[in-house]
Amino acid sequence: MSAEQAHCRNWKNSIRMNPPIVDSPVGVTLIGGGPVTAAQLTRARRFAPRIVAADSGADRALQLGVLPEAVIGDMDSIHASTRAQLADRIFAINEQDTTDFDKALRSIRAPFVLGLGFAGARVDHGLAVLNGLVRHPDRPCLILGPRDVTFLCPAELRLNLPPGTRFSLFPMGRVTGRSTGLRWPIDGLDFGPDAMIGTSNEVSGPVHLTMAAPRMLAILPVRYLPEALRGLGLPSSARGG
Repeated sequence: MSAEQAHCRNWKNSIRMNPPIVDSPVGVTLIGGGPVTAAQLTRARRFAPRIVAADSGADRALQLGVLPEAVIGDMDSIHASTRAQLADRIFAINEQDTTDFDKALRSIRAPFVLGLGFAGARVDHGLAVLNGLVRHPDRPCLILGPRDVTFLCPAELRLNLPPGTRFSLFPMGRVTGRSTGLRWPIDGLDFGPDAMIGTSNEVSGPVHLTMAAPRMLAILPVRYLPEALRGLGLPSSARGG
């Protein structure tokens, strides 16, 4: 085992986990406390029909007319009336060293999670969510924003996207990789959040990426969510395509 592999294994083993609160055979839509539109929720539910909320995401869910089957978090931001209405669905995890997104993600066992309300609001909250994606590489999760879908690159990723499609890569740690199908190949580059980054690349053909470690985020236009799910090998419950 290489030093890199040992580091990844020890890092994953150090993550504190808890038994699943939601155990689903299909994708789960996780709603956070940030902005969420009815159109975004409709898109997510086509692929991930079950609804879970992270803390004040329950307020957002009720505003959108949906009842989450579980509300997970430390419950320091949920509205009192929402907490009372959903009292039998509240699962409090009383710790302050992880975010509500982290608590919820590690408490869901599902083929994948689609996150809504975790992008487009506070920058610090958004960065914490991206940190959570990297901390839990064994919990496939795609974050849907107003314009983008963001997810952690696996060891190997294949996507069929139209030429010219914006394809950004952002490292959350030191990582290397190889690519075909990108206008600017990544082979031989040493990526890092304080070094080389890969924003605003473009698709030039069928995309094939290999990554040395689970530390690279891929960012695509959100309309290509179906292709992202296919490329990640994730089953969906899509209705109408």
